[in-house]
Amino acid sequence: MFDTFAEKKFLLKQLVKKNLTSKYKDSVLGILWSFFNPLLIMIVFTAIFSMLFGRNIDNYPVYFLSGRLLYDFFSSGSKGAMNSIKKNSGILKKIYVPKYMFAVSAVCYEFVNFLISFAILFGVMIVTGAEFHPTLILSLIPIGLLFMLVFGLGLILAVCNTYFSDIGYLYNVFTLILMYASALFYPIEVVPVRVQILFTLNPVYTAISTFRECVYGVVPDFLSLAYLGVFAVTVLIIGIILFRMYEKKLSLEL
Repeated sequence: MFDTFAEKKFLLKQLVKKNLTSKYKDSVLGILWSFFNPLLIMIVFTAIFSMLFGRNIDNYPVYFLSGRLLYDFFSSGSKGAMNSIKKNSGILKKIYVPKYMFAVSAVCYEFVNFLISFAILFGVMIVTGAEFHPTLILSLIPIGLLFMLVFGLGLILAVCNTYFSDIGYLYNVFTLILMYASALFYPIEVVPVRVQILFTLNPVYTAISTFRECVYGVVPDFLSLAYLGVFAVTVLIIGIILFRMYEKKLSLEL
């Protein structure tokens, strides 16, 4: 599957560039929306929920935004990869292009958006007087593992969505539930202890919580990172195997 990947770097760059330009083509602010969107959401949620949870959370804007950015990348990246085959069916019917390249470009495109939005987090940290801890370097670990998880899950969803269109609708509901199950805007302590165990099984919550620990100057728990790593690698392997099994058959379903 990846034997020709090195030869397709140019194609990958062009696909990512195409996604960026097409999204903001008719927008006055253009790519600046990658900055304003998370910032505006943070302001709204901070205004609403800081009154409820602000006393229990140090620097609520940073807490919320650090979780929201990772969740948005997971949600948008996996959905982009899920729809990548059907979205580019016209191209796939006319010329031969490795189908996985569309899933890769969708995830990479959302990752670029994530990196752009990441500047907002640093800006909010500066404005709110948050300290920049050396542990921020360790945040690359949960980010990298989340990228693997998104890519693997995206491959699985791309295959399933090509055969069953209902997958897309069901996944939208799933990501909505997942948002509330990832403690984006509230501390996990408000959840009953028995339910907190379920949160720890959620890999997205694990990625968010370990990333937050890095932002707040705490070395993330090794077992949590190990769990996230095993989960991400397992999903990635399953995604690659499943995509290789059905890659040649996908064109028949378009």
